[in-house]
Amino acid sequence: MNEFDERYSTAEEAIVDSFFMLLKDKDIDKITVSDVVKKAGIVRSTFYNHYENVPALVNAAEEKTIENIFSLMESFHPRDDKEICKSFFLAICNYTRENPFLSTLLDSTRGDAFFEKMLLMFDRYMRKVTDDESYHIGNRKSAAYFIASSIGSTIGVLHKWSTENFDVSEDEIADILAQVFITGVLPGLSLK
Repeated sequence: MNEFDERYSTAEEAIVDSFFMLLKDKDIDKITVSDVVKKAGIVRSTFYNHYENVPALVNAAEEKTIENIFSLMESFHPRDDKEICKSFFLAICNYTRENPFLSTLLDSTRGDAFFEKMLLMFDRYMRKVTDDESYHIGNRKSAAYFIASSIGSTIGVLHKWSTENFDVSEDEIADILAQVFITGVLPGLSLK
């Protein structure tokens, strides 16, 4: 990576990080380019070298959040092991709590568009899992529905948890999600 690439990457990280920090104190619709520039310690032209406007930054933050969640999901290999399942769901809980953008989206009108993007990503994930022969899934068609059920219930629990200001520990939420997965979803996958 050359010096220009490093500076470009560093500026982009500063912009996104500043945006995330601003979300802790300000509604997403109230954040301006001036806010981001000031918080990031950059000049306005640097912002515009990366993003056309704040909605473009929001879109990029959504894409990054989806990529991060997808990476977490790809690391999970469903097995009948509560500790493995719980550690996966704990990673998802920690990511949700530490990512103010995701928490904001879970409880905003903009969340609908984000969920639509996530559903497309989840569809990709379900196809990958159900096509992967290493999972030894019995009925692949019904397994896709069980996976969809797990994703929907996970999003529902994370939404409830975030709207209630994370009033329950990550550990407790991860335990609930692992239990739902092991007792409700995993049997439906019919792993051989």
